[in-house]
Amino acid sequence: MAKLKASGVPPGLVDTFVEMEKKINDFFSEIKPVPEEGRIFINGTRFMWSQSKGLAMTFRDTITDIYGERGAEQILYKFGQSLGASEAKMFHERFKLTVPIERLAAGPIYFAYTGWAFVEILPASNPEESEDYLLTYRHPNSFEAEAMEKEGRSVNHPICFINAGYSSGWCGESFNLPPEAKELTCEAKGDSGCVFIMTHRNKMLERERKYKELLKTKKPAEITTQEIL
Repeated sequence: MAKLKASGVPPGLVDTFVEMEKKINDFFSEIKPVPEEGRIFINGTRFMWSQSKGLAMTFRDTITDIYGERGAEQILYKFGQSLGASEAKMFHERFKLTVPIERLAAGPIYFAYTGWAFVEILPASNPEESEDYLLTYRHPNSFEAEAMEKEGRSVNHPICFINAGYSSGWCGESFNLPPEAKELTCEAKGDSGCVFIMTHRNKMLERERKYKELLKTKKPAEITTQEIL
């Protein structure tokens, strides 16, 4: 079986993700700093380097001071969602991707190469163009949770809102659907991993409730699609 390095997926998706990993690895093979112009290019596309702590902590703290915790979390999620949709559109056009599952595959791999988090798509997933769209996944090494832990800051709820928003934005662009994503367990609050559910906006409350109940007695990798749908 082909080997996949930059994400984890169920067996049926491995070949698609391996092919996409080759494309994205080639994309990141050409990194060109141009300090005399104040620019960095990766394969002709301008990027910016910044420490992850700045986005995970400084940005979060600044908008929390202005809008309060709840308002800041909504902004972080919407920021991630719009960024994920924008970058997905760019990659879909660049690689001429038209098949939804191929468009989705580019997201987790790009996510890993840009240092946001690793993505492990779990078995209880059903990536299709309908209201039965479902993705359950983990983000090992989430830059948001990691920064919070390194700062020694205690939280009592999941905090990876940019991660959640970004993934929903990318997948929404890939499947032409309005999915929403929510983190249910988070390493920053002492859980064993950052686990998310993403599904069609119309079905989120129902499926989130089911998934939370299942997580009380089962590990994420043991849960099936049928139990949530």
